[in-house]
Amino acid sequence: MGLLVNGKWVDQWYDTENNKGEFVRQESRFRHTISNKENAQFKPEADRYHLYVSLACPWAHRTLIYRQLKQLNDIITVSIVEPEMLSNGWEFSDDGDELYGFKYAYQLYLKAAPDYQGRVTVPILWDKKTQQIVNNESVEIIRIFNTAFNDLTGNTNDYYPSELQNEIDLVNDKIYGTINNGVYKAGFATTQTAYAQAHDALFASLDWLENRLAQQRYLVGTQITEADWRLFTTLIRFDAVYHGHFKCNRQKLSEYANISQYVKELYQVKGVKQTVDLDYTKQHYYVSHTTINPTQIIPVGPINNFDSPHDRDRPYSAY
Repeated sequence: MGLLVNGKWVDQWYDTENNKGEFVRQESRFRHTISNKENAQFKPEADRYHLYVSLACPWAHRTLIYRQLKQLNDIITVSIVEPEMLSNGWEFSDDGDELYGFKYAYQLYLKAAPDYQGRVTVPILWDKKTQQIVNNESVEIIRIFNTAFNDLTGNTNDYYPSELQNEIDLVNDKIYGTINNGVYKAGFATTQTAYAQAHDALFASLDWLENRLAQQRYLVGTQITEADWRLFTTLIRFDAVYHGHFKCNRQKLSEYANISQYVKELYQVKGVKQTVDLDYTKQHYYVSHTTINPTQIIPVGPINNFDSPHDRDRPYSAY
């Protein structure tokens, strides 16, 4: 765990001292897009782009799901970092990164921008042609994947349809602050007050979510949208990691009647379960976060059966 400072890697845990013990997430720096527009720097081409991910990271997981759903497996290549993130940050296997032989993800950041300062995060969408980072913001990457390569794949499934965008954005904003990032605010808090505030906000939102899903099948409208996939990658990790490791323990998601069935339905969408690896995920969190879990012991449980039947195809009255 660390960051780049003046071109050098520094092993340093998150500093919450100036934020009253509250964890504050760093903004992404690389924010380019891929487009067929005439003057676009990055155009949609097969085998031009490479995706770097961790199977543990919920933000990176979103991009893997979209790569599956939008049939981009043969268009965009992928590398998976090692589960542990220790003194050198995200690492590649002993053979190194398949493009450059790099051992550490921070070397990619320095290759793209020698002046880069800050955390080295995944996902990373890399351009093999110009050898630079296109984007490292997961929300923007999934929107790129949603439309940019449609002409190459013929897949026009739209998870951010124009008529639902306003509501999707509102739901995303609420869920991001209190659930997606909320579990990290609870887990990485260094004061009781900051932890309690994050914990309470998280479960208030989960209670709201349980009620919403009692009335409608998906978060927005009658179809699966971006809002569902952005939420799913946090929910699928909740009982295995966040409940215990991050002290989000008022109750487990399996104890929510509607949320637990909703997670099963999304998990069972074709191609999605292949992107989920909870053993790898637990290894990452429990071994990497030595400040939280100094023994690095990985819990055996819980036992989840996301393949069991769900009830989400029942009639709903909200739409």
